[in-house]
Amino acid sequence: MNVLNYKHLHYFWVVAKTGSIARASERLHVTPQTISGQLSQFADALGDTLFERVGRRLELTDAGRLVLSYAEDIFVLGRDLQEALRDGSPGRGSQFKAGVADAMPKSVAYRLLEPALRLPRPQRIVCREGRLDALLADLAVHRLDLVLADRPMPTHLNVRGYSHLLGECGVSFFGTPALLRSHKGAFPACLDGAPMLLPGEDAVVRPRLMRWFERERIRPRIVGEFDDGALLKAFGQAGAGLFASPTAISAQVQRQFGVKAIGSTEAVTEQFYAISVQRLLTHPAVVAITSAARQKLFRGRPKDGRAVHGTACL
Repeated sequence: MNVLNYKHLHYFWVVAKTGSIARASERLHVTPQTISGQLSQFADALGDTLFERVGRRLELTDAGRLVLSYAEDIFVLGRDLQEALRDGSPGRGSQFKAGVADAMPKSVAYRLLEPALRLPRPQRIVCREGRLDALLADLAVHRLDLVLADRPMPTHLNVRGYSHLLGECGVSFFGTPALLRSHKGAFPACLDGAPMLLPGEDAVVRPRLMRWFERERIRPRIVGEFDDGALLKAFGQAGAGLFASPTAISAQVQRQFGVKAIGSTEAVTEQFYAISVQRLLTHPAVVAITSAARQKLFRGRPKDGRAVHGTACL
């Protein structure tokens, strides 16, 4: 049997990730002819077809997907080896690179990432924020160790990855004391006609909130929509409107933004996921994050969508 040519494997891996020889050529700084020739030699050595052309793109065959799954693990180990040698220690590298989807509440992201700072071996956290599809592309080529998101990995993306549910919770509604005094009544009826700040259309919780308003026959006055959750809360802090946030961080939201919780519901839930390229989570920072999320942040959170509960608006 031929010895595996790792240079050929690397060329194959980059082509699989970029979807074309031309884009792989730009990334690798070699000619398309060189990559094409190397891929042919690699396929001949393996005795199987790895790609098939669909329009202008190269799509993986079943054999190609199998090879890619092994290539992912091989290059993850290679990266870990480089980091370990650079750090002068035999363990994992001390830099932990996390992606945070822009729809993810930043207070939740902080609570999830914070355990990585308390490991026996300190981790330097590098956070990247952006759209989920862009972060997953970086995850696929190992520019990130983990992506935190408010949804599992989309099935339409040509990225190999695994979604790990960290937890879920209901939502609570918040507002400044002055704003609450002008909208009296029992919760959730006091939300009817009240100025409301909503997350943008990309947020998974947005349609859930709208369906809940409809079921409860609540018609809030929408005064703002925000893709950035931190900006939404800044408007809420200024008294521009009421807003919803995960119940799991209710105390933190009230303390940080000077607002009060007026009620909560488990009929609207938010889920939070860690997305990785590995089925089994082994990176010490990732293990710390998932363990703390499941044992502390979301521990005991109801999941049955039971009836609304809360206080009366002041």
